[in-house]
Amino acid sequence: MVRSILIALPFLFIGIIANAQGEDNSLKDVPPSERVIFGGGVGLGFGSYQDYIMISPSIGYMFTKKLMAGVNLTYQYNKYKYYSPAITSNSYGGGPFARFMVYRGIFIQAEYEYLNYDLFETRQGYSSFMVGGGFIQPIGSKAAFYLSVLYNFNYDTPNPNEYYPYSSPWVIRAGISLGQFGLF
Repeated sequence: MVRSILIALPFLFIGIIANAQGEDNSLKDVPPSERVIFGGGVGLGFGSYQDYIMISPSIGYMFTKKLMAGVNLTYQYNKYKYYSPAITSNSYGGGPFARFMVYRGIFIQAEYEYLNYDLFETRQGYSSFMVGGGFIQPIGSKAAFYLSVLYNFNYDTPNPNEYYPYSSPWVIRAGISLGQFGLF
């Protein structure tokens, strides 16, 4: 129950802030179809001990010029080379997010993510509640590059022989979004 309240509070707080922004924040003349944002990120990492590939598409809706909320989907592939033979892991999941533009491309974000992952042929669930911020830079009227740094409040250091989808409480993401970025 407490965890659910902690997850809901940032989304409620962002909504209250957005409603307090007045007419300058309104999108009342923008058709709903032009408020939809598509985006996501791709992560790649190749090394001596581990290979990592992540694909994370997202879809969001701009409620105001400063408030967007939506859903992320995630797929992660890991190959652990330090085992003999190498072990692979496939994770998938997603969850809701809310993003509030603070000032000229700088945003704060809160999200909940649930990942179903496997390791050693056992499937497990992992919940993350992340809060942080970032920067979005339009690269034309319909595309933008973003960079975000989020802190995972549910992260716990794994015990020996345990695995979690994230190796740190800090989650850094970069990607491209497509939509009406001239609205910022």
